[in-house]
Amino acid sequence: MGGMCMKRWISVVVGIFLTMSLLAGCSSKGTNSKSENGKTTITFFYRWPNEPYKSYFKSVIAEFEKQHPNIKVEEITALNDDYKQKANVLLGSKNPPDIFFTWAGEYGQKFIRDGVALDLTQYYEEDKDWSSKLIKSQVKFFEKDGKVYGVPLFTDSKLFFYNKDIFEKLNLKAPTTWNEFMKVLDAIKKSGTTPIILGNKSPWAAAHYVTALNQRMVPKEVLDKDFSYQGAEFTDPGYVEALKKLNELKPYLNDNPNAIAHDEARNLFLGGKAAITFLETLEITYMKDATFKWDTFKVPAIEGARGDQEGLIGAPEGFMIHKKSAHPKEAMEFLKFMTSKANGEKLIKDTGLASTVDGAVNENTASEHEVKAMQLIKESGDMFIWIDSALDSRIFKPYGDGVQAMLGGSMNPEEVMKSVQEAAKQVKK
Repeated sequence: MGGMCMKRWISVVVGIFLTMSLLAGCSSKGTNSKSENGKTTITFFYRWPNEPYKSYFKSVIAEFEKQHPNIKVEEITALNDDYKQKANVLLGSKNPPDIFFTWAGEYGQKFIRDGVALDLTQYYEEDKDWSSKLIKSQVKFFEKDGKVYGVPLFTDSKLFFYNKDIFEKLNLKAPTTWNEFMKVLDAIKKSGTTPIILGNKSPWAAAHYVTALNQRMVPKEVLDKDFSYQGAEFTDPGYVEALKKLNELKPYLNDNPNAIAHDEARNLFLGGKAAITFLETLEITYMKDATFKWDTFKVPAIEGARGDQEGLIGAPEGFMIHKKSAHPKEAMEFLKFMTSKANGEKLIKDTGLASTVDGAVNENTASEHEVKAMQLIKESGDMFIWIDSALDSRIFKPYGDGVQAMLGGSMNPEEVMKSVQEAAKQVKK
């Protein structure tokens, strides 16, 4: 074959190869397909660039790659509020991450409605050995219309944490009813100790009180309607009553709770400066720094109220797969690996985050308090999600800001709820 013919033949072959490559690229489900040295690369976008979480995820990724030599996991991280901003850019880009972190509630539901999240139902149904080990009540947070769109990694609730040394010194017991609660707070205040410490510099902190009080004061069917997308009205009188209950706690709070951050308040509690604080169960890990005996109690039942008197507030957090992912099977393989029982046990042990894998939080992997908190979560069935996650941000802003203003003395409960109702009307348009 002559040199010219050979060159022409090579050109034809290269042309055919390039055409096939382009066609393969076009037929791909997404544009984020990467292959290097025969390896498939999946991108994993999560919100923990800080310790101890960073080390946990890096070790899980390393072990996954060791067991799956044909898959490489590329990390993208950002912390909390930065995560939300980065997610707005990345998830709508031409090359979105294969796997991305999401909060439950409206934040995650929006990804489902907008067609960003991939329907994972088939993976749940095909691998019952894996999916049946996830706590069902936590998977529900990632469902819509009978389909599953996410995988819960860990779950979290909220309880009152109290200084047992102070309680014992004053001969007090953990209250189970609101009337008992008020008597306990009164006795603590008379002793000269701050009864409850709250850091509400960021309005989500007091919003968690409101979430729990709404659960106690408002019937579940009303809450379900108001917290559904475009179903919000917030006209039930129980919402105002819930804010009045929060106002009943004001005389027992630290001065100007809006001036300090939640972390500062927790540190003051750990330093013995207050008898009670309201913490997430994942914050149990910080209690190792307490210099006193401590325990927890649920938000007390409110006599005569029309809501759920036994339930907990809280929600899981987890991951979704982008609908444009070119490698959904590999992405799902990684999520299943991360939510194995072994990695669930490692999660609670290494980070204090309570795995949604049933049985992963046990006496060998967790403290007595962590085991007790997980038992409460399992027994509660459906948890009521905190309002800062559950609501459209356009409704939560006047709600959170209004509660902050109420604690500062510049708004009353009726005024707060009027601003929330007005916002809800705008969102429904």
